[in-house]
Amino acid sequence: MVRRTAEKLEVVLRFVRANLREQQAIWRLVAAAGAAGLAIASVLVALAGPWDSGRRTAERDQATAADVRRDADTGDGERVAGTVPGVQPVLVPLDGEGAEPTAAVVERVLRPLLRDPALGKDVAAAVIDLSSGESLYAERAGTSRAPASTIKIITAVAALDALGPDHRLATTVRWDEERKSVVLVGGGDPTLTADDLDDLAMDTARALADQGLTAEEVAYDVSLYPREQRHPIGVNDNIAVITPLQLNEGRLDDSTRGPAPRADNPAADAATAFAAALADAGGISAEAAEGRDPARRTAPEDAEELAVHRSAPTSSLVERMLVNSDNDLAEALARHTAIASDQPADFRGASAAFNGRLDALGLPMDGARLVDASGLDREGRVTADLLTRALAVAADPERPELRAALTGLPVAGFSGTLSERYADGETGTEGAGLVRAKTGTLTGVNSLAGTVATGEGRVLAFAFLASETTDARAAEAALDEAATALAALAG
Repeated sequence: MVRRTAEKLEVVLRFVRANLREQQAIWRLVAAAGAAGLAIASVLVALAGPWDSGRRTAERDQATAADVRRDADTGDGERVAGTVPGVQPVLVPLDGEGAEPTAAVVERVLRPLLRDPALGKDVAAAVIDLSSGESLYAERAGTSRAPASTIKIITAVAALDALGPDHRLATTVRWDEERKSVVLVGGGDPTLTADDLDDLAMDTARALADQGLTAEEVAYDVSLYPREQRHPIGVNDNIAVITPLQLNEGRLDDSTRGPAPRADNPAADAATAFAAALADAGGISAEAAEGRDPARRTAPEDAEELAVHRSAPTSSLVERMLVNSDNDLAEALARHTAIASDQPADFRGASAAFNGRLDALGLPMDGARLVDASGLDREGRVTADLLTRALAVAADPERPELRAALTGLPVAGFSGTLSERYADGETGTEGAGLVRAKTGTLTGVNSLAGTVATGEGRVLAFAFLASETTDARAAEAALDEAATALAALAG
């Protein structure tokens, strides 16, 4: 136990040291931004800790405090404050710029590592310097590969671009006067919990009592999406039926992340749970609720809103999606991206919305085939060039709304899907606390894409896409070693 605690402490210290180097580099970049073109500027300062279960506590605390604020003009409850704390100077600027590693050096370091037999044949890879935008390594960088979960970087950028960092997903309760019915309207929030439904039921009961209304039944509305869909992989513990109404992602156990058995009809189950909570709150008589399953029905357009529950802001949802590699949340964000882009909220609509958004951001779309938002579909294709350029756009100081696509990346040896990698005795140990990256794993597919700070404080974006792998653990170790080698440049 003492040894493991010491190992974790060393990881944290590496993470802090990396952030200090980044912050020094950032202030240099701010001064040079006009000449540099693409620059990370102050964006990556926000990546500093402290962390709590994979999320920066400063963002969590600010998001909690801002929940009570409402837009005075519209009264719609949308966040009016930023979700990321304003950047404050923490170090004095350094004179000059840290040395940018040359392409020749990067190639000499990376090429033999990416020839590791564990990575199969023809690994696609790209590395760019985020301050200059210069390509430092490109091997089959424009060749399409299955991304697995690294596609969530694309999902993050597209969703933040479409929705903004402060938008929240609303689950509402409406009053159907004609049927004397309370209608639970799904808002496409897969993070809805039992406690949220209890609160929503209490608010609904209070609203009914205040207006002297008596509910005779409970119904539910899933019309936000044109259809409920299963992912093409079929029934699978990695993702529930995609529906705008679900309780804890349709999980049938107490888990909040990772694979779990899922409900056959998440929307109906959520509505049943709400009806029970509403009866407990006195919003409907037990007799009216007993023995009657909630009906599936679209609420009338003029139905009065009785109560509303709002999710965490998009920036926090994106962070959760990236840290936990949350497939359900990825597909939900994709559908909201589609709605914001005037596309139908299904797989095809999300794909069209993604393509339009990314193209408008100037990202290289040649060779990309975006068929889902989670990376579970093996038919999806991206390029290493697209992933690194997406990270660069998220780092652009002119686009602070995209910042969560960086802050949500798991930290090697510390958080999310990288918490158990880069451990003592493992390949790439020295990258712990220094590498921030999204993992990707399917049978025969292993990928890693993210950012890393060099010893000189240069921040690089990288993407490694391997296919035809036969040993996932060995492939992960090889990818981790390659990312660690970038951290060691000019160390």
